[in-house]
Amino acid sequence: MKLAEALQERADTNRRIEQLRVRLSNNAQKQEGEKPAEDPADLLKELDQCIAKQAELIADINLANAKTTVNGKTLTEMIAQRDMLNVQISAYRDLINEASATYQRARNSEIRILSAVNVKELQKKADALSKELRLLDNKIQETNWLTEM
Repeated sequence: MKLAEALQERADTNRRIEQLRVRLSNNAQKQEGEKPAEDPADLLKELDQCIAKQAELIADINLANAKTTVNGKTLTEMIAQRDMLNVQISAYRDLINEASATYQRARNSEIRILSAVNVKELQKKADALSKELRLLDNKIQETNWLTEM
């Protein structure tokens, strides 16, 4: 199985676990003398199987990420770098949005609100970081499809 397939299966299993949780909640109580729409014991059994499968997938994926290297970096390091680029880009975009806000003055005697940062330079930096993120994410995705688990 390719790493990318395991990641897809992990996502599918996450969705399945969430669906089972909702179904369990919907069938946790019943009216006296009635049967629930689904047997909670069967749902719990299926939930436990999904959770066990998920634990196995997560362990296998983490091991593959730690073992697989690209240009001297493990996939784990690349994923961490991608996550931090997302945080950095988000912070830059927030600052750019705040610094770009315009305020209308009714009179010239009112205090002018000016940007405390160079928006143009920040925008260039955010764009460069976004490009770096895209390239890194593409490399991670490519590696996921090439890596055999």
